[in-house]
Formats: sequence, structure tokens, C-alpha cells
Amino acid sequence: MAKKIIHVNSCNSWQKTFIDYICFYTKNLIILKKLLPVFSYILHPIFISVYATLFYLFYKEDVFSVNEKYYVLIQILVINVIVPVLFYLLLKSTGHVKSIMLSQTTERTIPLILQCFLYILLVKRSIVITRYPELHFFFLGALFSSILALVCVLFKTKASLHMVAISGFTIFVIGLNIHLQLHNPYWPALLILLSGIVASSRLEMNAHTSREILIGLFVGIMPQLLFLYLWL
Repeated sequence: MAKKIIHVNSCNSWQKTFIDYICFYTKNLIILKKLLPVFSYILHPIFISVYATLFYLFYKEDVFSVNEKYYVLIQILVINVIVPVLFYLLLKSTGHVKSIMLSQTTERTIPLILQCFLYILLVKRSIVITRYPELHFFFLGALFSSILALVCVLFKTKASLHMVAISGFTIFVIGLNIHLQLHNPYWPALLILLSGIVASSRLEMNAHTSREILIGLFVGIMPQLLFLYLWL
């Protein structure tokens, strides 16, 4: 009888532990699902250029003066953030777009064309190859990614622009890590992790299908890989 009581108590203890684990997992899963959409805004494509520029200037801090760093950063903020935001507000007021996420394929044509022109302006006038070679090729890769995303729109296919941006940034960081011989695996690992989080975020928000996520990944990675050979 004593052995039987011990067995029942241990079984109840095991069941309680299992239930506690399920409750803990469910609670954290709910919190995670609430947090995932936040990453879609923090890592919105409009901000990736700023993050890439900050990373570049930070790791080549001895090459540029403080004033030059501010000058470059202000240019990126104006051309890649402020101008697109103002243009988005104009498009939204005229009814051409509904949200900053550009969820509809038809909403993407004009913003992507504008983005292409802004990248051309950057690589031709601001981030020139003679002064900022690595960053120049990053923006050149971003230009070609934008062109490919525009081609997808013309064929009624929606690529995840979030994945285009974050995956391109990841390749740039990996390339810069190799080029400058930083021997720092943490930044590439973090960017790879963030790419996965962004993909999960877009799927959780029902903004994209798995196919659109993969297309965005391909469109973001390929141009950066091709240009990587020119500056590594």
C-alpha cells in the first residue's frame, strides 16, 4: 500500500510539472506573438539604410572625422527616411496607399520607383565609390534589389520588402566583417537571428506567405552577394 501511494504522488508531481511547463510555454508564446509585430516596425525597410550606415561608420571610425560622419548620416536620414516618409504621406492623402507596410501589390509600384531614384542619387552624388567603397556597393546592391522587387510587382508577385532589406543588410555585415578582418561573429549571428524574427513577424501578421518571404530573401541576398566580390 505504501509503494502504491508513493507511485501516485510521483505521478501527480510529474503531471503538475508538465502542466506548469505547458502554462509557461503558452504564456511566453502569447507574449512573443505580441512582440513579433514590433520588429516589423523597428526593422522596417525604411530604417535599414540608417542601420547599415551606422554600422559602417562605427567600424571605420578611424577613417572619417566626426563632422564627416554626421554629414553622411544626415544625408542618409534625409534621402532614405524623411523623403520617403513625406512621399508616403502624400500617397496616402491621395488614396494611392493605405498603410506604411504597402500590403497590396499595386501600392508598391510608385514607392519602389521613388526608392530606385533615391538610391541612384546616393551612389552617384553622396556615397561615392572613391570615398565609401563598401557602403557604395551596399547601396548599389540595394538599388538592384529594389529593381528586382519592382519587376516582381510588374508580374503581380509580392516579395517581402522587409526580408529584402534585412537579408541584404545581413550579407553586408558579413562581408564587412570579412573585409575588415573584424573576427567578430556576434554581429552576423545577431543579424541572421533578426532575419528569422522578421520573417516570423511578417508571417504572424499575415502580411506575407512563406513563398513571398523566400522571394524577398532571394531578392535581398543575390545582388549583395554579386557585388560582394567587387569589394572583398
